[in-house]
Amino acid sequence: MDIALIGNPNTGKTSLFNTLTGSYEYVGNWSGVTVEKKVGIFKNNKAKLIDLPGIYSLNPLSKDEGVVTQFLLSDDVDKTINILDASQLERNLHLTIQLIEYGKPIIIGLNMIDVAEKRGIHVDEEKLSTAIGVPIASVIARTGKGCEHLSEIVTSESMSQSNVHFVQYGNEIEDAVLQLHELLDGKTNLSIRWLAIQLFEDNEYVKKYIYDCLDEKSVSDFVQAVKNTVLAKYETSLEQFIFQKRKEKIHQIMEQAAITRTEGKTPLSEKIDAVVTNKILGLPIFFLLMYLMFMLTFDGLGTPLSDWLDGFFAGTLTNLLNGWLDAAGASEFIHSLILDGIVAGVGGVLVFVPQIFILFFFISLLEDSGYMARVALVMDRVMESVGLNGKAFIPMIIGFGCNVPGIMAARTIETPKERLLTILLTPLMSCSARLPIYALFVGAFFPGKKALVVLSLYILGIIVALILAKIFSSTLLKGETSLFVIELPPYRLPQFQALWRSTWDKGKGFVKKAGTFIFAGSVFIWLLSYAGPNGLNVDLDDSYLAVIGGILAPLFAPIGFATWQAGASLITGFLAKEAIISTMNIIYFVPDEATLQGLLANYFTPLAAYSFMVFILLYIPCLATVATIYKETGSKKWTAFSIGYALVIAYLLALIIYQGGKLLGFS
Repeated sequence: MDIALIGNPNTGKTSLFNTLTGSYEYVGNWSGVTVEKKVGIFKNNKAKLIDLPGIYSLNPLSKDEGVVTQFLLSDDVDKTINILDASQLERNLHLTIQLIEYGKPIIIGLNMIDVAEKRGIHVDEEKLSTAIGVPIASVIARTGKGCEHLSEIVTSESMSQSNVHFVQYGNEIEDAVLQLHELLDGKTNLSIRWLAIQLFEDNEYVKKYIYDCLDEKSVSDFVQAVKNTVLAKYETSLEQFIFQKRKEKIHQIMEQAAITRTEGKTPLSEKIDAVVTNKILGLPIFFLLMYLMFMLTFDGLGTPLSDWLDGFFAGTLTNLLNGWLDAAGASEFIHSLILDGIVAGVGGVLVFVPQIFILFFFISLLEDSGYMARVALVMDRVMESVGLNGKAFIPMIIGFGCNVPGIMAARTIETPKERLLTILLTPLMSCSARLPIYALFVGAFFPGKKALVVLSLYILGIIVALILAKIFSSTLLKGETSLFVIELPPYRLPQFQALWRSTWDKGKGFVKKAGTFIFAGSVFIWLLSYAGPNGLNVDLDDSYLAVIGGILAPLFAPIGFATWQAGASLITGFLAKEAIISTMNIIYFVPDEATLQGLLANYFTPLAAYSFMVFILLYIPCLATVATIYKETGSKKWTAFSIGYALVIAYLLALIIYQGGKLLGFS
């Protein structure tokens, strides 16, 4: 049995999915977290649950909303769970009506009843169920309250089909529905009434579905005739007329359900929002929180843990492996491969795991609390001035963790122009893979200003993205800017279990990549450093790696790092940004000598180090990001453009910083 979980954004849909299935999917307190369907099994093993993106209507405006409509058209779903926010019931019911018309058995999960009561909203569950004509189960998805009862009802065999005639749309539309029913009878297993109403609302996905069954021109002429009839009699569009009929039905439901409201105190959310979304204070508060986050990550909790891990890999583990290899009579080749290649390469990345997890913990804290949705609102005025809106900033924020899900989150953006623009700019956001590089260099060259330097890189990425958004939207991607509408969820006190799961979900990819991709890359890089044109076990300066890096070195002289080592590490950075650290640990590895941070002082000045970090921030996206850009755009041209423009911008900005810094007397 397949059961679809559908609801508006921010109604707790993914939290309910996690509770009902016992699995874990990423939960963020904003729209756009689920951008494609996710599948799990109910804890009682009686059915499969499909979590679909949050939508306001089955008539999609964006790509992620289209996932839901396409699923309902093509997949044989048996039942649906419609999750509603009890504090936003009137708005949520617009989607409920469309799901009832879909005709499958439906149950309503009435979520956030605790939030509703705090706002003075009291819902009579039994009367509401009678008014809508479907079973209702009150739940608090975040804590699991009532979820077991909901699971028992929806997985039982006793649920009946929903009443597709729940709303009467008037003689003109009802007659048109009957006519279409005669034409489609026997050609589809779906509710023909639902298909007809969606067709009258200009649902593009439903249009295509019906055009596959009937002659396109005759259907178009038929719909136009209905539109003309409604316009002539009611002086309104067909879509607006259908909306108005649903609105009247919702008002009737609200009256029958005896939903009461009492005056209460001003919600705490509104008091906090008066400060954090203030047009003057909003951005400074955001950057202050970012600074505190980086300070705790680099200067507080993260650095001691990373130093301990570094000592373990470089000391304890290396000595232990060295002893085992000597006892086993391993050759010099094996010694070097394991110690200089694998331990130095993979270990050099893993030492930054504590800082990565600490940063992800604080990001998860801000997301789950509801603050990140406010950041998008605060940024709307700025984004609008460059041809985007605040919704485009949400994928960019997600890109701070990883650019890949950030690009995928652009599916929530309605207009193709803005969606493409967001996809092209999201890779400029500083992802977690760049963080170990920052940690390495700020520890070596800016020990007293770690958080400030890292914050400057994050802000720089945002500023460059905004400037390019203005340029691109005025030249290559001209078009009308869409209106920005976002629902601000109530602030919530994050649960520790959810925070840990979210942190682990973000961080495990970093660890997994270190154990697989970085492992293989470290072996390959070590082989290039071990072999050269003159044979094996050559000096590093005579290796194949030095030859490859040496070709690029002159190009980087104007921006401060004209060494083959820098050139070689940047090449591997295209595969994964963490691979830069692996490469450097192998290239600069000198047993029983200084640490890598100490050795870097022989090759970089502080100014060159900052220039290098800026170049890493902006130059070509990693391989996984490039693949995602191609998947989302379906265009080789735009994928190549995303690589080319980023490389040019990175070089120009690093050149300005390095040469400008030298003119100003910095070293």
